[in-house]
Amino acid sequence: MAEPKIFQKSPIIQDVKAGKYWWCACGMSGNQPFCDGKHKGSEFVPVEIEIKEDAKVAWCACKNSGNKPFCDGAHRKL
Repeated sequence: MAEPKIFQKSPIIQDVKAGKYWWCACGMSGNQPFCDGKHKGSEFVPVEIEIKEDAKVAWCACKNSGNKPFCDGAHRKL
C-alpha cells in the first residue's frame, strides 16, 4: 500500500458552510484540503464528507489521521 504525501504537519482549520466536500487523501492536490483529481492512476480515492451545518473544521493535512478527514493529532507522531 502506498503512503500518502504529507502536505503539512498541522491541520488546516477552516470555517466551512454546510454541504458536501471531497477531502484529498493522497496529499498531492493543489487545492488542499480538497481533491483536485491528482490521485487519478493511484490507489488513493478522496473521502466524501457532508457537513450538516456551518462549522469550524480541522481538516487533516498530514493524511495519517485515524479519523479522516478530520485531524486527530496523528501529525505529532510523524
